[in-house]
Amino acid sequence: MSPQPLDSASAESLLAFWRDAGVDACFEDAPVDRTHVAPPPAVKAVAKATASVTAPVHSGDAVAEARRLAAGADTLEALGQAIAAFEGCPLRGMGARQAVFSRGNPEAEVLIIGEGPGAEEDERGQPFIGKAGKLLDRMLAEAGLEGRVFITNTVFWRPPGNRTPTPAEQAVCAPFVERAFALLKPKAVLLVGAAASKSVLGAEEGIMRLRGNWKEWRLAEGAVSAPALPTLHPAFLLRQPLAKRQAWADLLLLAARLEAHG
Repeated sequence: MSPQPLDSASAESLLAFWRDAGVDACFEDAPVDRTHVAPPPAVKAVAKATASVTAPVHSGDAVAEARRLAAGADTLEALGQAIAAFEGCPLRGMGARQAVFSRGNPEAEVLIIGEGPGAEEDERGQPFIGKAGKLLDRMLAEAGLEGRVFITNTVFWRPPGNRTPTPAEQAVCAPFVERAFALLKPKAVLLVGAAASKSVLGAEEGIMRLRGNWKEWRLAEGAVSAPALPTLHPAFLLRQPLAKRQAWADLLLLAARLEAHG
C-alpha cells in the first residue's frame, strides 16, 4: 500500500513541528555526496546581494556598540530608547518598520523572552500582540501570572518573512537582552520557543528536550542570575493544539516556583 500524500497545510504543519523540535537536517534513503555540488545560480545571486547587509552582524564593532549603549541605560525605558537608536543589527535594514522592545510590568517578577517580532508587532511596536501573543496572555492569566511579566525578544526588528532570527543576529542584540535582565532582576525567566532558549542558554538541544526543565541564567558580569524555564512557543501551539498541555504544565511549574519562593 502506497502512503497517501500530505496536503499542503498538513505538510507545512509537520515541517513547522520538526523545526520547533530542533530538527535542522534531513536524510535520504541512500547517501548522497553533496560536498562538491555548487549552489544554484539564484542562491549565489542572493548571497552576493545580501553580503553587504549581513556583514555588520559578524562585526565586533556592532556588538561593542550594543554593549556601550546597553550599559548606559539605567532604566528599562532608557534601554528601549538605546535599542531604537542602535543601527548595528542588519535586521533593521531588511524591511522592519521600527524597533520592538517590550511590553508589560517594568517591576515584574518574570521576564519572558521570545525570538523576534512578527508583522503585527512590527506595525504596532510591541512584542507578542498577534494571535500567538493573545494565546500567551490567556495562558498567563489562567496561571495567575497576569500583570507579573515583562516581555521582550532576542531580536528587536522583524526578520524578513517572519523567519527565525539567526544566531548572529541574536548575538548582536544580546547585550540589550542581558541589560534588560540585569535591570529587571526577575525571580524567574520564561524562554519561549527553541530560538530564544538556545540563544539565552547556549543550548544545542531541541525545544522538546529543553522544555519543562529549569536552567540557570547567570550573567558574566554583575552577579545577576535567575532560574530559566524553556517552554513551547505559542505560535507552535496554534499549529499543534495538542501540545498546549505541555506548555500549560510549564506555566504551572513557573507559577508554583514563584509561590514557593515568595
